[in-house]
Amino acid sequence: MRVLFYEKPGCVNNTRQKALLLAAGLEVEARNLLAEAWTAPFLRSFFGMRPVAEWFNRSAPAVTAGDVDPAGLNEHQALALMLADPLLIRRPLLDVDGWRSVGFEAADVMALLGIDLNAAQADESCPRRDGHRCD
Repeated sequence: MRVLFYEKPGCVNNTRQKALLLAAGLEVEARNLLAEAWTAPFLRSFFGMRPVAEWFNRSAPAVTAGDVDPAGLNEHQALALMLADPLLIRRPLLDVDGWRSVGFEAADVMALLGIDLNAAQADESCPRRDGHRCD
């Protein structure tokens, strides 16, 4: 099974998440989330019924600085901001045979792919403590 994995290249968590999928025997095609030619409808398709605030990368500079308040945005405002600044997009974005999702929540991934990731703790927060940002 092939997984399209939209990531920020160099992201430590995305690297770990891809390794889990590869270890489970899946084919992972990594794509640069920041370089993708997004359209609002295509990007929107990854968020499903999630509240708008859950679409956002909580570590994005504009969010941490308080310039963007995900909880105060509607769908159209959120998509416009994300198209202008892809760092705002929560990652990874996953596409498996047309099933799309945002974030790496092990339960969702396990259910979809029928694999056991119980041992994996797929954390979306930035693990770096050396002063560098994971944005």
